[in-house]
Amino acid sequence: MSEIIESPEQIAIEKEIRGQVNEFLSYFNGSLPDSMELEFEGFYRRGFFVSKKRYAVIEDGTIIAKGLELVRRDWAPIAKQTQEDILMAILNEGNVKKAEKIIKKVLKQIKTGNIDKKELVIHTQITKKLEDYKQIGPHVIAARQLESNGIRVGKGTIIQYIVSKGKGSISERAIAYEYSEGIEYDVDYYINNQIIPAVSRMMEPLGYTKENLLELAEGERQQSLDAFF
Repeated sequence: MSEIIESPEQIAIEKEIRGQVNEFLSYFNGSLPDSMELEFEGFYRRGFFVSKKRYAVIEDGTIIAKGLELVRRDWAPIAKQTQEDILMAILNEGNVKKAEKIIKKVLKQIKTGNIDKKELVIHTQITKKLEDYKQIGPHVIAARQLESNGIRVGKGTIIQYIVSKGKGSISERAIAYEYSEGIEYDVDYYINNQIIPAVSRMMEPLGYTKENLLELAEGERQQSLDAFF
Protein backbone atom coordinates (compact mmCIF):
# COMPACT_ATOMS: atom_id res chain seq x y z
CA MET A 1 0.00 0.00 0.00
CA SER A 2 1.27 3.41 -0.97
CA GLU A 3 0.25 5.66 1.89
CA ILE A 4 1.62 8.85 3.32
CA ILE A 5 2.20 8.94 7.06
CA GLU A 6 2.96 12.29 8.58
CA SER A 7 6.27 12.47 10.35
CA PRO A 8 6.98 14.63 13.42
CA GLU A 9 8.94 16.92 11.08
CA GLN A 10 5.89 17.42 8.85
CA ILE A 11 3.69 18.18 11.84
CA ALA A 12 6.25 20.71 13.08
CA ILE A 13 6.38 22.37 9.66
CA GLU A 14 2.59 22.63 9.54
CA LYS A 15 2.54 24.23 12.99
CA GLU A 16 5.19 26.73 11.92
CA ILE A 17 3.28 27.61 8.75
CA ARG A 18 0.08 28.19 10.69
CA GLY A 19 1.94 30.49 13.05
CA GLN A 20 3.40 32.47 10.15
CA VAL A 21 -0.05 32.78 8.57
CA ASN A 22 -1.53 34.17 11.77
CA GLU A 23 1.32 36.67 12.08
CA PHE A 24 0.83 37.79 8.49
CA LEU A 25 -2.94 38.20 8.94
CA SER A 26 -2.45 40.23 12.09
CA TYR A 27 0.08 42.48 10.35
CA PHE A 28 -1.83 42.85 7.09
CA ASN A 29 -5.26 43.44 8.64
CA GLY A 30 -3.77 46.20 10.74
CA SER A 31 -3.20 48.19 7.56
CA LEU A 32 -6.74 47.69 6.20
CA PRO A 33 -9.79 49.91 6.79
CA ASP A 34 -12.02 48.83 9.67
CA SER A 35 -14.64 47.44 7.26
CA MET A 36 -12.14 45.10 5.62
CA GLU A 37 -10.47 42.00 6.96
CA LEU A 38 -8.48 39.19 5.41
CA GLU A 39 -9.51 35.82 6.84
CA PHE A 40 -7.76 32.47 7.01
CA GLU A 41 -9.92 30.03 5.06
CA GLY A 42 -8.14 26.79 5.75
CA PHE A 43 -4.96 24.76 5.73
CA TYR A 44 -4.94 21.95 3.19
CA ARG A 45 -2.18 19.34 3.19
CA ARG A 46 -3.01 18.14 -0.29
CA GLY A 47 -5.01 19.48 -3.20
CA PHE A 48 -5.77 18.85 -6.82
CA PHE A 49 -5.91 21.91 -9.07
CA VAL A 50 -7.06 21.81 -12.70
CA SER A 51 -7.53 25.57 -12.95
CA LYS A 52 -8.47 28.52 -10.75
CA LYS A 53 -12.14 27.49 -10.84
CA ARG A 54 -11.63 23.73 -10.87
CA TYR A 55 -10.02 22.15 -7.86
CA ALA A 56 -10.41 19.78 -4.95
CA VAL A 57 -8.83 19.93 -1.50
CA ILE A 58 -9.32 17.82 1.58
CA GLU A 59 -10.08 19.19 5.03
CA ASP A 60 -10.61 16.98 8.07
CA GLY A 61 -11.32 13.98 5.86
CA THR A 62 -13.87 15.82 3.70
CA ILE A 63 -13.44 16.65 0.02
CA ILE A 64 -14.11 20.28 -0.87
CA ALA A 65 -14.48 20.59 -4.65
CA LYS A 66 -15.33 23.28 -7.15
CA GLY A 67 -16.00 22.91 -10.85
CA LEU A 68 -15.35 19.18 -10.93
CA GLU A 69 -17.79 16.52 -12.07
CA LEU A 70 -18.63 15.38 -8.54
CA VAL A 71 -20.40 18.68 -7.81
CA ARG A 72 -22.21 18.96 -11.14
CA ARG A 73 -25.77 17.82 -11.75
CA ASP A 74 -25.27 16.71 -15.35
CA TRP A 75 -23.09 13.72 -14.47
CA ALA A 76 -24.34 10.29 -13.45
CA PRO A 77 -24.09 9.51 -9.71
CA ILE A 78 -21.73 6.61 -10.44
CA ALA A 79 -19.28 8.97 -12.19
CA LYS A 80 -19.45 11.55 -9.40
CA GLN A 81 -19.05 9.00 -6.63
CA THR A 82 -16.15 7.32 -8.40
CA GLN A 83 -14.36 10.64 -8.78
CA GLU A 84 -14.92 11.44 -5.10
CA ASP A 85 -13.65 8.02 -4.03
CA ILE A 86 -10.52 8.46 -6.14
CA LEU A 87 -9.87 11.90 -4.68
CA MET A 88 -10.22 10.46 -1.17
CA ALA A 89 -7.75 7.70 -1.99
CA ILE A 90 -5.21 10.13 -3.42
CA LEU A 91 -5.66 13.23 -1.25
CA ASN A 92 -6.56 11.62 2.06
CA GLU A 93 -4.40 8.49 1.88
CA GLY A 94 -1.87 9.17 -0.86
CA ASN A 95 -2.81 5.76 -2.21
CA VAL A 96 -2.74 5.56 -6.02
CA LYS A 97 -3.06 1.78 -6.00
CA LYS A 98 -6.36 2.08 -4.17
CA ALA A 99 -7.57 4.54 -6.81
CA GLU A 100 -6.74 1.93 -9.47
CA LYS A 101 -8.83 -0.66 -7.65
CA ILE A 102 -11.77 1.73 -7.37
CA ILE A 103 -11.76 2.40 -11.11
CA LYS A 104 -11.37 -1.28 -11.94
CA LYS A 105 -14.32 -2.22 -9.73
CA VAL A 106 -16.64 0.42 -11.19
CA LEU A 107 -15.77 -0.40 -14.81
CA LYS A 108 -16.49 -4.06 -14.18
CA GLN A 109 -19.80 -3.23 -12.52
CA ILE A 110 -20.90 -1.26 -15.56
CA LYS A 111 -19.71 -3.92 -18.01
CA THR A 112 -21.46 -6.74 -16.19
CA GLY A 113 -24.65 -4.82 -15.44
CA ASN A 114 -24.10 -5.25 -11.71
CA ILE A 115 -25.24 -1.74 -10.90
CA ASP A 116 -28.40 -0.01 -9.70
CA LYS A 117 -29.91 1.88 -12.62
CA LYS A 118 -30.38 4.91 -10.37
CA GLU A 119 -26.58 5.28 -10.42
CA LEU A 120 -26.76 5.91 -14.19
CA VAL A 121 -29.37 8.67 -14.15
CA ILE A 122 -28.28 12.03 -15.55
CA HIS A 123 -30.10 15.14 -14.32
CA THR A 124 -30.48 18.22 -16.51
CA GLN A 125 -32.63 21.28 -15.96
CA ILE A 126 -34.99 22.61 -18.60
CA THR A 127 -34.16 26.31 -19.01
CA LYS A 128 -36.82 27.33 -21.55
CA LYS A 129 -39.88 26.08 -23.39
CA LEU A 130 -39.26 22.82 -25.19
CA GLU A 131 -40.32 24.31 -28.53
CA ASP A 132 -37.66 27.02 -28.14
CA TYR A 133 -34.76 24.55 -28.14
CA LYS A 134 -32.90 24.67 -31.44
CA GLN A 135 -30.38 22.03 -30.43
CA ILE A 136 -32.21 18.96 -29.25
CA GLY A 137 -30.16 17.44 -26.45
CA PRO A 138 -30.95 14.19 -24.65
CA HIS A 139 -32.74 16.01 -21.83
CA VAL A 140 -35.12 17.58 -24.36
CA ILE A 141 -35.90 14.18 -25.89
CA ALA A 142 -36.58 12.78 -22.42
CA ALA A 143 -38.72 15.81 -21.55
CA ARG A 144 -40.84 15.26 -24.65
CA GLN A 145 -41.37 11.66 -23.59
CA LEU A 146 -42.72 12.93 -20.29
CA GLU A 147 -45.04 15.40 -22.00
CA SER A 148 -46.33 12.75 -24.39
CA ASN A 149 -47.39 10.79 -21.30
CA GLY A 150 -49.26 13.70 -19.81
CA ILE A 151 -46.56 14.98 -17.47
CA ARG A 152 -46.16 18.74 -17.57
CA VAL A 153 -42.64 20.01 -18.25
CA GLY A 154 -41.64 23.66 -18.03
CA LYS A 155 -38.77 25.98 -17.31
CA GLY A 156 -36.99 24.79 -14.18
CA THR A 157 -38.07 21.15 -14.45
CA ILE A 158 -35.26 18.70 -13.67
CA ILE A 159 -35.21 15.91 -16.23
CA GLN A 160 -33.85 12.50 -15.33
CA TYR A 161 -32.76 10.21 -18.14
CA ILE A 162 -30.67 7.19 -19.01
CA VAL A 163 -28.80 6.60 -22.27
CA SER A 164 -30.00 3.34 -23.77
CA LYS A 165 -28.14 0.90 -25.98
CA GLY A 166 -28.88 1.09 -29.69
CA LYS A 167 -28.28 2.97 -32.90
CA GLY A 168 -28.47 6.72 -33.43
CA SER A 169 -27.09 9.68 -31.52
CA ILE A 170 -26.90 9.89 -27.75
CA SER A 171 -29.82 12.32 -27.79
CA GLU A 172 -31.96 9.91 -29.77
CA ARG A 173 -31.25 7.15 -27.26
CA ALA A 174 -32.16 9.13 -24.16
CA ILE A 175 -34.93 7.51 -22.14
CA ALA A 176 -36.73 9.32 -19.33
CA TYR A 177 -35.90 7.47 -16.13
CA GLU A 178 -39.60 7.06 -15.39
CA TYR A 179 -39.90 4.82 -18.47
CA SER A 180 -36.55 3.05 -18.33
CA GLU A 181 -37.80 -0.20 -16.78
CA GLY A 182 -36.41 -3.08 -18.83
CA ILE A 183 -34.24 -0.77 -20.95
CA GLU A 184 -30.66 -1.89 -21.59
CA TYR A 185 -28.23 0.93 -20.94
CA ASP A 186 -25.33 1.81 -23.24
CA VAL A 187 -22.24 0.36 -21.57
CA ASP A 188 -19.83 2.15 -23.91
CA TYR A 189 -21.47 5.53 -23.28
CA TYR A 190 -21.22 5.25 -19.51
CA ILE A 191 -17.63 4.07 -19.63
CA ASN A 192 -16.30 6.44 -22.30
CA ASN A 193 -18.46 9.51 -21.64
CA GLN A 194 -18.98 9.36 -17.89
CA ILE A 195 -16.47 7.27 -15.94
CA ILE A 196 -13.29 7.72 -17.98
CA PRO A 197 -13.59 11.54 -18.36
CA ALA A 198 -14.33 11.93 -14.64
CA VAL A 199 -11.43 9.75 -13.46
CA SER A 200 -8.86 10.69 -16.10
CA ARG A 201 -8.90 14.28 -14.82
CA MET A 202 -7.43 12.92 -11.60
CA MET A 203 -5.26 10.14 -12.97
CA GLU A 204 -3.64 11.65 -16.07
CA PRO A 205 -1.41 14.01 -14.02
CA LEU A 206 -0.10 10.85 -12.31
CA GLY A 207 0.97 9.34 -15.63
CA TYR A 208 -2.11 7.34 -16.61
CA THR A 209 -3.55 7.55 -20.10
CA LYS A 210 -7.19 6.88 -20.96
CA GLU A 211 -6.04 3.60 -22.50
CA ASN A 212 -4.39 2.63 -19.19
CA LEU A 213 -7.62 3.33 -17.34
CA LEU A 214 -9.71 1.26 -19.74
CA GLU A 215 -7.26 -1.61 -19.31
CA LEU A 216 -8.00 -1.69 -15.58
CA ALA A 217 -11.33 -3.37 -16.30
CA GLU A 218 -9.47 -6.25 -17.91
CA GLY A 219 -6.80 -6.46 -15.21
CA GLU A 220 -4.08 -5.58 -17.73
CA ARG A 221 -2.67 -2.63 -15.83
CA GLN A 222 0.11 -4.12 -13.73
CA GLN A 223 2.34 -1.14 -13.16
CA SER A 224 1.53 1.12 -10.23
CA LEU A 225 2.80 4.62 -9.76
CA ASP A 226 3.67 4.38 -6.09
CA ALA A 227 6.83 6.33 -6.80
CA PHE A 228 4.78 9.50 -7.05
CA PHE A 229 4.17 9.23 -3.32
